[in-house]
Amino acid sequence: MGAMNETLSAALNLSGARPQLRDPQVVRQQIEPLVRLAVFGNAEEQALARYAIHTAAPQLGAVSSSIAGLYSARGHGTVSGFTVPAVNVRGMAYDMARALFRAMKATAATATVFELARSEMGYTFQEPAEIAAVVLAAAIAEDYKGPVFIQGDHFQANAKKFATDPEGESRALEDLIRKAVAAQFYCIDIDASTLVDLSFAKVPDQQAPNARLTARLAKLVRQLQPDGVTISVGGEIGEVGKNNSTVEELTSYVDGFRDIVGGEMEGLSKVSVQTGTSHGGIPLPDGTIASVAIDFDTLKELSRVSRERYGMAGAVQHGASTLPDELFHRFPAVETAEIHLATGFQNIMLDHPAFPKDLLAEMHAYADRDLADERKEGETDIQFFYKTRKKVWGPFKRQTWDLPAEFRAALANELQAKFEFLIRQLKANDTREITLRHVIQKPVEVEPPAISVRA
Repeated sequence: MGAMNETLSAALNLSGARPQLRDPQVVRQQIEPLVRLAVFGNAEEQALARYAIHTAAPQLGAVSSSIAGLYSARGHGTVSGFTVPAVNVRGMAYDMARALFRAMKATAATATVFELARSEMGYTFQEPAEIAAVVLAAAIAEDYKGPVFIQGDHFQANAKKFATDPEGESRALEDLIRKAVAAQFYCIDIDASTLVDLSFAKVPDQQAPNARLTARLAKLVRQLQPDGVTISVGGEIGEVGKNNSTVEELTSYVDGFRDIVGGEMEGLSKVSVQTGTSHGGIPLPDGTIASVAIDFDTLKELSRVSRERYGMAGAVQHGASTLPDELFHRFPAVETAEIHLATGFQNIMLDHPAFPKDLLAEMHAYADRDLADERKEGETDIQFFYKTRKKVWGPFKRQTWDLPAEFRAALANELQAKFEFLIRQLKANDTREITLRHVIQKPVEVEPPAISVRA
């Protein structure tokens, strides 16, 4: 068989049946080619590169960790006054993650989350093992030291599939959780809010299917979590873009969940709610985004009840990255626990004046051809592409990774500036000390892959 890639041979001892890390400093020196192999190599190269990154990262100071300890402290009143930004790393993942780590270092914002949703993993072609390796590689490249919070966002039940095959859809979510935990996702948001059944008159009955599936999946998470790691598990009561959540929905859901899991198992760290936003915002015919009215009073009350009644960190706000800049300071003011940010950063990338016009035209053509069934009657081209362009990241992943270095650098600087602005608005700056005080950094050994090709 052919010789192993030279980069892998430099980072790993490949003489036995299983690889061994030679020197974490070599991984740091070779991080650029290693992360490319982790994404674009053949199956064996991907597995070995990911193993090298995961093994070297904690030795270099970047430890994949759970944020549960910090959220427990918040739930019990020990810490307060900030909102944790959770950033969805959809496209140009390595560049984006590096920009976020630089912003975190510049602002001492250790309480910051890297995440990807179940749906995003599909259309961006980034399975858990890949995105976790990319995030940790970015930490190595930026010499970041501290806990790295990698989160499975919206591990969501598909309502249509669940209606026809509830066991099959449940098993699909269980398989995803297994892959995520194996890749060192130690923060997982279970979203069974799609199963809420409004045909029932009583709220507890409406929330019961949500609570049941959340409990089933949370039990699996607890079975899979490594020794010394308490995975942060989040729940959700209101599907984003639908009706605003209520306190009764929150208490019905959490009480129903607790009745199933009992008092012996670690519960939920937080609950995602709906307060008036939608994922990505609502594009108008001219391409601008419709104004939204966020119910901050409801957000404040839901967070208060979450903390005082259940010891959770509070409520989570989704669909916020396209909100006006002047609103973000209000989230920590009402003690929002966490805020999820995605589309606004995608807009910075794809709307950048230096983004190659020929590549953008290819993306438009792909959407027109392959996503035509998603076009709604009366929708303008601007509206259609704004809504569907999140799905170009997967098919054009290599092209965006290979964009000219000068453009990538300029884009990364713009992203970093936006990250720093949002971190400060959310009062998440200077959270390093309290995060290190409450979060356990427990390096977990990664199972080494088998080797079929010799160096």
